[in-house]
This record gives sequence, structure tokens and C-alpha cells, in this order.
Amino acid sequence: MEAEVAELERVQTSILHRISMLERSLLHKNDSVFTSLTPSSRNVNCGGNDTEARLSAILKSNGVNDFVFKRVPSNYYDWSLDARRDVLCAASVDHLCKSIVLVNTQAPSNVIDCSNRNNSKYYVVVVQYNARFNAETVKNYLYALNDGKIAKKKFNMRLAPEETSVQLTGYEHNAVTCIGMKTDIPVILDEAIARLSPDFFWLGGGEVDLKLEIRAAGPRGYGDFAFLSSYAMENSGGQVGICCGIKLEDLYCIWMFIYFL
Repeated sequence: MEAEVAELERVQTSILHRISMLERSLLHKNDSVFTSLTPSSRNVNCGGNDTEARLSAILKSNGVNDFVFKRVPSNYYDWSLDARRDVLCAASVDHLCKSIVLVNTQAPSNVIDCSNRNNSKYYVVVVQYNARFNAETVKNYLYALNDGKIAKKKFNMRLAPEETSVQLTGYEHNAVTCIGMKTDIPVILDEAIARLSPDFFWLGGGEVDLKLEIRAAGPRGYGDFAFLSSYAMENSGGQVGICCGIKLEDLYCIWMFIYFL
């Protein structure tokens, strides 16, 4: 009986979430129509809408249609996670995520860019705000990904300097998103995000006050993204997997699913 009640609650939450997304999508479309009918408003807002329009075009051209952009107040990052959840109408604080750029500070001298996706100089990691990021798990995963042919000491993932992050992604601090980045950087996604219910999560939208809600794609290939291959393994206490093959304009993503414990 308890299992049935829990499943009913899950379904109800999912339905309410979908209704909320549809309402926000409708409001967004109405705002777009209004803007197109008022030239003065269009001129005032066009700078702020460029990023949203560009990222929307990238997503839609790849068949991703379940997403929503939302503007937040300028002091958004001064708020608690609970307050951010409420303003975004997120299902929980677990659905609030961020994208961070990591650099391998011990990479061999010939590894200077992202051309080798299994042994890249840089990676973008998408994690939940309330999760404990484990760099050691990433290190062990990359070591295994390269079949142990590269010594573990050659992997030392650290947060990239802010200026490096801006140069690589084209997005400033608190605005980084893994969609439409300036540089072709492999993307690592915490598997806990792929297991969220409802299966939508919020992350940066390319501008500090712009947030993007999108469907998470799981290791088995559900959701809006298409995957070419997947596998999972046990590594450093966390379940690790990789799915690859998303072409997003100038960004070719390799989604790696890592469960940080």
C-alpha cells in the first residue's frame, strides 16, 4: 500500500511539474508575441534575448523541445537554495544544478586542448548544488576510460581559473551552461541528475540572470537526448558510465554519467 501511495505521489508531482512547464512556456510565447508587436520594447530587450534565442535554436535544431528559460532577480545568488527552488518552481533543491570547468593540472605537455575526449585538458562537470563533488571519482573514471594506459598521477582535476572558464565557454561566472559553448569541451554529468524525478533539472542559461530547465537524459538513453553507446562500471564507490554522441552546433558533447558519493 505504501509503495502504491508513493508511486501515486510521484505521478502527481510529475503531472503538476509538466503543467507548470506548459504554463511558463505559454507565458513565454505570449511575451514573445507582445515584444514583436512593440518595436520599442523589442529594442530594449533584444540584447537580453540574444542568448536565449541562440541556445533555443541549438536545442530545437537537435530535436530537443522540452526546455524552458526563465529570468531571475539580480540578487538570485544571494538567496538560499530553498528560495531559488521556489522562484524557479523547481521540484526540489536537488533539481538545481551548475556547470563548472575543470582543468587537468597534471596533463602531459602534449595535452593542451580538448581534441582527445578521453584525455582532455579540460572538462565541464554538471553537478547538483547540494552534492559533494568528488574530484577523485573523476580522476579514477578517466584513468579507467583510458584503459589504465595513462598513469593516475597524470590526472589531477581542479577548478579552472575564472578567466580560463570564460575564455573556453564564452560564459561568465554564474552563467555557464554546457549548451553552445565557445570551445568543444567534453561534458561530465553527475548520474544523480539523470535519476531525478521529475526528470528535469535547472542549470545556467548563458547569462547570470537567465536559467535553463531541461530534461535529463539517463544512462539508458531516455529523455530528449540521443545516445550512441553506454556502459556502467563500479569505480571509487560510485557508479560511472558514459554516453556519447550529441551534436549541438559548435559543441560536441560527450555526456559522462558519474555518481558522486
